[in-house]
Amino acid sequence: MARVHLLGVPMDLGAGRRGVDMGPSALRLAGLAPALAATGHTVTDLGNVEVPVPESLSDAPGHDGHARYLSTIAATCAAAAGRLATSLPEGAIGVALGGDHSVSMGTVPGMARGARTGVIWIDAHSDLHTPTTSASGNVHGMPVAHLLGLGHPSLLPAGGWRVSPAELVYIGLRSVDPPEREAIRRLGITAFSMKEIDQLGIAAVAAAALEHLAGVDRLHVSFDADSLDPAIAPGVGTPVSGGLTYREAHLLMELLADDGRVAGVDLVEVNPILDVGNKTAKIVVEVAASLLGKRIL
Repeated sequence: MARVHLLGVPMDLGAGRRGVDMGPSALRLAGLAPALAATGHTVTDLGNVEVPVPESLSDAPGHDGHARYLSTIAATCAAAAGRLATSLPEGAIGVALGGDHSVSMGTVPGMARGARTGVIWIDAHSDLHTPTTSASGNVHGMPVAHLLGLGHPSLLPAGGWRVSPAELVYIGLRSVDPPEREAIRRLGITAFSMKEIDQLGIAAVAAAALEHLAGVDRLHVSFDADSLDPAIAPGVGTPVSGGLTYREAHLLMELLADDGRVAGVDLVEVNPILDVGNKTAKIVVEVAASLLGKRIL
């Protein structure tokens, strides 16, 4: 049992399609807080970080070095990092509700609070572009690069915190652009694509990921809803066929929970506009409950 604090970051400025700003509401309506409380945790909802809508921005949809809405995204991530760093009691688990995946540039360092933290990035995409390599300028394709200390100075985590390439693991990749593929190889990042999951099985992949991160005391799990197969999670802006099945996702989360080091979580890229009956939010809630200790027996 633990204290769990929720924080919504309803931002869709980093995405190419509108709607993920409603993700925090969808997750709350799908019963996230009761589901986590049912596992024995004490759950506190910190509300939302305030995020302007694109229509209110004078520079919309302007680019700054091929990074759309850069200054507003940077300010929102800084606000999220500040809220988490100051609001999380010692030993509490933070759960950030996105919003597009660019919010992780604030939530990961905010929950780390300066501590050495291993990051498990569960996603169909590697999100390793910088403004100079991105063709779209959509910042939700750039958070990992900036967490590593690459890219535009305005989007780098404050205070000098960075994740080491050796303490980052990808799980579920199946859509990686050539510059990102080269960066993964150059930086030596451990990555388990769907090929490895198909070959080895999700249990072996989870075990290998945890073994690779054995030297860190804290883990941050950044979970993108598009890591799931679109057949079970249609409400995402960038669906890619061939993703994690229902049981693969749950087993992965159950094994991460058994490890006992999860201290921070992102739940991102749920888009209710593209969903069917809030199906995607509901499955993300179920997966999050498994990650935070829900057991079958």
